[in-house]
Amino acid sequence: MRVTRTTRHRIAPSRYVARAPEPTLRGSTHPSDLGVTVRPGGVDVAIIATHASLVEFCAVDRDPDGTIHERRFALNGPRLGVWTGFVPGIKPGQHYGFRVHGRWDPDAGMRHNPAKLLLDPYGRGVAGGYDLGPACFSHEVDDDLAPVPGPRVINNLDSAPHVPHSVVVDEAFDGHVTHLDTPWDSTVLYEAHVRGLTMTMPGVPQHLRGTYAGVAHPATIRHLQRLGVTAIELLPIQAKLSEPFLVEKGFENYWGYNTLGFFSPEPSYATAAAQAEGPSAVLREVKGMVSLLHEAGIEVILDVVYNHTCEAGIDGPTLSWRGLGESTYYLQTSTTPVDFIDVTGTGNSLDFRLRRVIQMSLDSLRYWVEKVGVDGFRFDLAVTLGRQGREFNSHHPFFVAMTTDPVLRSRKLINEPWDIGPNGWRTGQFPAPTADWNDRFRNAVRSFWLTDQHHQAQGHRPHDSRELVTRLSGSADLFSRGRIPGGRGTFASINFITAHDGFTLRDLVTYNDKHNEANDEGNRDGSNDNRSWNHGTEGPDPELRAARLKSMRNLMATLVLSAGTPMLTAGDEIARTQNGNNNAYCQDNSLSWIDWQTEEWQDDFLATVAYLLRLRREHTVFRPTGFFTGTPRAEDSIPDVTWIDRDGREMPAWKWFEPTSRSFQMLRSGGGHDVDALVVINGLNEDTEFTLPIGRGRPFDLVWDSASARPEIFNDLQDPGSRILLEAQSIRLYLSNPA
Repeated sequence: MRVTRTTRHRIAPSRYVARAPEPTLRGSTHPSDLGVTVRPGGVDVAIIATHASLVEFCAVDRDPDGTIHERRFALNGPRLGVWTGFVPGIKPGQHYGFRVHGRWDPDAGMRHNPAKLLLDPYGRGVAGGYDLGPACFSHEVDDDLAPVPGPRVINNLDSAPHVPHSVVVDEAFDGHVTHLDTPWDSTVLYEAHVRGLTMTMPGVPQHLRGTYAGVAHPATIRHLQRLGVTAIELLPIQAKLSEPFLVEKGFENYWGYNTLGFFSPEPSYATAAAQAEGPSAVLREVKGMVSLLHEAGIEVILDVVYNHTCEAGIDGPTLSWRGLGESTYYLQTSTTPVDFIDVTGTGNSLDFRLRRVIQMSLDSLRYWVEKVGVDGFRFDLAVTLGRQGREFNSHHPFFVAMTTDPVLRSRKLINEPWDIGPNGWRTGQFPAPTADWNDRFRNAVRSFWLTDQHHQAQGHRPHDSRELVTRLSGSADLFSRGRIPGGRGTFASINFITAHDGFTLRDLVTYNDKHNEANDEGNRDGSNDNRSWNHGTEGPDPELRAARLKSMRNLMATLVLSAGTPMLTAGDEIARTQNGNNNAYCQDNSLSWIDWQTEEWQDDFLATVAYLLRLRREHTVFRPTGFFTGTPRAEDSIPDVTWIDRDGREMPAWKWFEPTSRSFQMLRSGGGHDVDALVVINGLNEDTEFTLPIGRGRPFDLVWDSASARPEIFNDLQDPGSRILLEAQSIRLYLSNPA
């Protein structure tokens, strides 16, 4: 959704003119079925406006010169807070909105203002520009869009010419809405942005680049299949708006975490042809993308933002929910005047104590599953979704409803397990069968391979390896607890090194500090806790490439070989860079887009990542479904995992507390039906000798070494008890046939 900034001097907003609306008929839609439903001869309408005195459905038409015309229809109600009616003559493609009459008392959270044309919270399509100016606010503002001094005064400027409109959508689709059910133990996630993934993708035609169709183009699919990922996790594709402060600077919200409509796909990601045809065509393109990815065996996970809306803080614009009833949707204080409780950092938070908020979120999720075919969701700032006021409840009614819902319970449900509110970090505390982004994994792996290596290079004492060992094993400290034996299981841990926010993998080994100057915020934005290491020089340096690449291979191998569900960030497989920007949320340009023009060393790294993922796919030993016990399972003769020191003996407990424990071996049993895997890790800054363990008494075959630039055939079979020399800061992987 494109946004421009207007002032009274550039566009003169028109005054709202009140006139008697036409009456509507009684519709056949039950009041619980919210939104607009196409019927023979017209549409059924149902919308929540609990405290309104009158709600008008407004059919909006625009002349070629931009003049707005409205046909207004008075809805019936309210019945349990819902206004309903049948509006004849309305067809798919019709733009519409709502005007809500009622009490104006901002101190009490009442901002009914019929001069504001409101979007349908359940609208399936959205269209039109957004001219950010005084008419977009329900209260009087000055030319800087700040409230005029004193009590909030109602703003009678008509917003209809300046805000996006809902659109009645034809949901017909020539294909089939299906789902994939890739088991968790086979799942590899790939986080990507619709535009950034394909803007420069070779083989994708120019007119499809940066679009839904481009994501499903054969060239894109070939890359995903070659890499070996099973699910693409798309940054938000629900309709969005940019924050006013970004618009003022000429930027836009590229990532999309500022939702305008929870049921509407973002139109700017569609092809130009679909955008010109309208929201029905945009929706068909989204469905087509999902269908084609399914045909290729790739699941589609949507990153969704139910924790807040694009209406910003208490003095933000009035676009939808605010005008329908702030107290129906937003987390508020109990003071007078009321204020918003902001646990998201955006100015507002949706209140999941409220039935209508939970209903809207669940209805939206079911819509994307049933009508579009998506296979799961990643919930942005998911702690907010479980808050009962200021407190978090892991058994919140929203989680109970979602995880028992017959449509949603079988989908992949992934939490970002934090927000910025009180006690907002909750990794591992969400209910089964959901999974969590494991920030403890991210921090431990970065620290072991980067910041601790930096400390050693400076002559300082590094940390021991206890934290890394816990993360390699599936983070049982976080996910094994609970009333169910085994807790939430190993695959509840979404292991990741990088994500859309933060450094790319290449930048982790290239920069000690963030470089966000392009965001025009004085480099104050973005995290300062990067746990990165530039290997001696800040920024690009060809002489450091070999060392940096080995660190990248160490990071990637740790991710792929750890128990849990791995998630890669798009472009890391070819070592993309953002030039040290760790918060590129407003950079819809080459800084954020993946540059697919690669050099030979990048192709080598891609081959390495694909090879590691192939090993994981081919061998169940890398995908344990339960937590390690250190004892044999079933009829096996060796423990499921054995920790071994560099002398080939079982690691005594006291050694884990020593920095020398940074050189150790992890022997994982294949259970007698798969190969055994020996992971040898040297986290010291010096080449180190290891004695291979006895295991089953069978030879170990070297299959991968992080000291090698690309995968190779080693023909290196080692007997138990053999002595090997590992390069400083490296990993080796051996496999041993159990038969």
